[in-house]
Amino acid sequence: MVAGTGAIRRLAGGDGGAHHRRMPRPARRSTLPAVALAALILALPAPASAAVTVPGAPACSVFPASNVWNKRVDTLPVRADSERIKRTIGLTAYLHPDFSDSDADGYGIPYQVVDAGTPTHSVTFTWPDESDAGPYPIPDVPRIEGGSDRHILMLDKDACRLYELYAAHKLPDGTWNAGSGAIWDLGSNALRPKGWTSADAAGLPILPGLARYDEVAAGAILHALRFTVPETRSAFMYPARHRTGSETRLRFPPMGLRVRLKKSVDISRFGPQSQVILRALKRYGMIVADNGSPWYVTGAPDPGWDDDDLHGLQQLHGSDFEVVDTGNLRNG
Repeated sequence: MVAGTGAIRRLAGGDGGAHHRRMPRPARRSTLPAVALAALILALPAPASAAVTVPGAPACSVFPASNVWNKRVDTLPVRADSERIKRTIGLTAYLHPDFSDSDADGYGIPYQVVDAGTPTHSVTFTWPDESDAGPYPIPDVPRIEGGSDRHILMLDKDACRLYELYAAHKLPDGTWNAGSGAIWDLGSNALRPKGWTSADAAGLPILPGLARYDEVAAGAILHALRFTVPETRSAFMYPARHRTGSETRLRFPPMGLRVRLKKSVDISRFGPQSQVILRALKRYGMIVADNGSPWYVTGAPDPGWDDDDLHGLQQLHGSDFEVVDTGNLRNG
């Protein structure tokens, strides 16, 4: 598995800001008719409770329903220091979807479904003391996140295990090197050891926190999302396992902090894809997972995304959110 040295890697040029602090991309028109898409999505009822799965791996739940990623937080109280923390993140900074309709744009974190026949590879790590040894099922031509973080996410549909690598590179001799790596049993609620990082700065899995087009097309995202903030306190809170930086002032958010969109925000003016995302942000919220630009919510690139629709999310700002008191929220 993976911890303390991860703070060093995030500070020493790998703080997650390089690939998250992008200039906002221009909106592009989807080829899908907006009216038809709106009617399709909004006509679908949102299931009250269902297993979170990924296309191509229907037998694998992305963690149990009792996992905090999959628990609603819309009835939990607001933290007493909510306003102070929001001011630190940025009250006027806008919500930004850090994903698009194409891998080529470099926006978003792609993933792949693999199986027992996918070739496995040993991986050498920069931080081996905090990395799961593997081997890792890496396809011959894997989908790799653009930018400096170069995450590779692989879901093994036969073993129902999630493999995630940070800063992954294939070397000239055909072997693989990465900064760190983590392996997750998707049927388990087990966390990484306290103080350990993962392929993400907070010591959390990445795939469960991605906004995915297949969920939006089905009418509901049934889990929390992942987002970044410019600077975190040198602390973490459940379910995060790892901290970064040296800031000690309490106005800075710790890794693992959870926020939600305020109930009072009217989402009816947004496009159909954005409405599904915003409904999830009201119900499940989003979790601080890395350092980067403020209020950047992460998703997987997919040709189904309507960039014009997603661009509308930028009408919302930090002031539209509230920090949730998750002190009693636990797996199980």
